[in-house]
Amino acid sequence: MIPFSGWEMPVEYSGITKEHVAVRTAAGLFDVSHMGEFDIRGPEALDLIRHVTTNDAANLVDGQAQYSAMAYPHGTVVDDLLVYRHHAEHFMLVVNAANIEKDFEWINSHNRVDATVENVSADIALVALQGPKTIDILQPLTKVQLRDLAHYHFARGSVLNADAIVSRTGYTGEDGFELYLSANESELVWNGIFEAGASFGLVPAGLGARNTLRLEAKYLLYGNDMDGTTTLLEAGLGWIVKFEKPDFIGRDALLKQKQEGVKRRLVGFEMLGKDIARDNYPVFVHGREVGHVTSGAPSITLKKNIGLAYLPAEHASIGTTFHVAVRSKLAEARVVRTPFYKREDHQ
Repeated sequence: MIPFSGWEMPVEYSGITKEHVAVRTAAGLFDVSHMGEFDIRGPEALDLIRHVTTNDAANLVDGQAQYSAMAYPHGTVVDDLLVYRHHAEHFMLVVNAANIEKDFEWINSHNRVDATVENVSADIALVALQGPKTIDILQPLTKVQLRDLAHYHFARGSVLNADAIVSRTGYTGEDGFELYLSANESELVWNGIFEAGASFGLVPAGLGARNTLRLEAKYLLYGNDMDGTTTLLEAGLGWIVKFEKPDFIGRDALLKQKQEGVKRRLVGFEMLGKDIARDNYPVFVHGREVGHVTSGAPSITLKKNIGLAYLPAEHASIGTTFHVAVRSKLAEARVVRTPFYKREDHQ
């Protein structure tokens, strides 16, 4: 257990490798109740969300979720988040635990419309059931038709008689569901899912496996791979910046950067030797230090040592080699295509 943003969080239960493999081959259950949830309601709730986020929530239909972000006026990242549309006057935002207070103040400070923002994080538990056996485990516990639920869509229903939002989303690169429910009912649901999943190989999974799984899938982690010093375009998140919608915070700076071209890019790489590139190890191009590893670890699935780092744009193309300082030596690395792991390639 480690302290994290005011929570005691499990790093591992039975071992990171065991938990990682279980999620890739059977199923793992994560307690991610530390994540933050905001309810945004009112006649102009959509207008507020369109103004403070970079993706366009106007494209959502009822029961659909969207990956998005909030940007500062100069285009760097306030936070990345999920937007859930219940209906035209009710949305939910899911934000990173370390950013709950900052995000809540940021949204309220830019609220000039008829909409209310309520921080409901303390009332909501969030458990994520991930892996190829997920539907087999969860379907007997709910009347929500899981196979009919498209990726990044959600439904309201009961799970083990507890009211829940059942969302076909996740942070592992596998199929799976995230369940938002009352904190008071979380223990009952957690235990019930384990009873149902025992014969399918379900294991509890901690932050360690969550990190190795998301890195293989190239899901970015706020505070590591992007933050208030990196822009969404540098981080490779231009696909969630919708310049065609009405003015939003950060638009002008991001548009200018798009037109001028980014000077650095977040790339995926693999080590060419046996050295492991860990978070924050310095990165060198032609002997010059240009940054650091933002996320790095052995890939348990691919049996390679992988990572992410920002490189100058002219040295960021696939196949380019550079060096990572591993302890007292420079170890060679190569830029590769991402995501490192795709579920379809391994089924």
